[in-house]
Amino acid sequence: MERYEYYTMTYETKGFWGGKVEVNEFQNELNRLGDAGWELVSSVATTQGQGTTKYVVCIFKRKKL
Repeated sequence: MERYEYYTMTYETKGFWGGKVEVNEFQNELNRLGDAGWELVSSVATTQGQGTTKYVVCIFKRKKL
């Protein structure tokens, strides 16, 4: 039976009200985790007032050795 471990990354968006994703910074973090064997399985943007997004929550998994 395969076994997995999970990791949750919370990315804080930029801007006064949030909502601005620094694409290169975000991709660099995703690539760093991918190089370490983590696979992105889900992501969700959290919302606050007037529909702005303050955080993007990403869930990763990888096989346990």
